[in-house]
Amino acid sequence: METITLTKAELALQLGHSMHELRSYVRQYIQVKIKEHSVNITFEMLEVMSFIWKKDGSNQQEIADETLRDKSSMTYLIDNLVKRGLVKRVEDENDRRNKLIFLTEQGKALKEQLNPWVAEVYDIAIADLETASLQDSVVLLNKMIGSLKTNKSQN
Repeated sequence: METITLTKAELALQLGHSMHELRSYVRQYIQVKIKEHSVNITFEMLEVMSFIWKKDGSNQQEIADETLRDKSSMTYLIDNLVKRGLVKRVEDENDRRNKLIFLTEQGKALKEQLNPWVAEVYDIAIADLETASLQDSVVLLNKMIGSLKTNKSQN
């Protein structure tokens, strides 16, 4: 039986594809839960909310950077979160042009409902993995991201 040896670049490409596929499965799982429970939120909004739950009072650009979105799509997402009563915009005292995004009580409560679903899907995904393997994977991906960021800043 012939074994095929892949180059580092080919392996990295496979890793990228696998990460994309994992995200797709996570998205599908969460969307089913959202629909089953009639929660008025999209997966994209959930990603924004996840960041705000960690760092309430962030500005819109910071949220866009952390969720890898452009400013216009972030404006649209936050507008929709405001309409749903999950977040509010507050003028930054230091810079009136800047708006800070804060959770409402309803937005805080939503975390208690949605976080178990997110934890459940990842618990399923990692059921057969060792903690050390996950830690190594995080280090690996962060090194790859760091290399790309460094290269980007040099161009």
